[in-house]
Amino acid sequence: MNLEKYIKIALEQGAEHAAAFHIDQIVFDSRTILKCMFGCSDWGFGHTCPSRKGSLMPWEYEKVLKNYQRGIIIHSPDKRISQEASFEVERQAFMDGFYFAFSLSDCANCEKCTGFAGVKCANPKKARPAFHSVGIDVFKTVRQFNLPIETLKDKDEAMNWYSAVFID
Repeated sequence: MNLEKYIKIALEQGAEHAAAFHIDQIVFDSRTILKCMFGCSDWGFGHTCPSRKGSLMPWEYEKVLKNYQRGIIIHSPDKRISQEASFEVERQAFMDGFYFAFSLSDCANCEKCTGFAGVKCANPKKARPAFHSVGIDVFKTVRQFNLPIETLKDKDEAMNWYSAVFID
């Protein structure tokens, strides 16, 4: 399968980078749950958070995601662009007959997540789990593609947002 079409869509949506991957290049590490539980202020609130009742755990996501063979990684310094590009790629891949296409991205649908108010998700059809919250070591994964990612030393530093679309 040629993924160039989907890379082009991501870039047209404003992504800074997009790269094709094979499932063997996705680095799974269930320790990501520790960073979610003890490092994320969203823990216990978001619709896509692994703390949500009924959510799969990282080791369960790994089993599901390893059924895919390929996809694309999307990078943007803007969280909303990363999510919108990944969702558009997912939508187009689905329309192309890849009915299991699925995007992972930090949610940027709402200005403030309705989960913080104890209300159900306002956009459940567009909300997706974050790339890292499903047990993927984003740092090791994206460094294979020479994409920019560093640990932030200051909360005012610009972030790099990554999403992925699994296509099969």
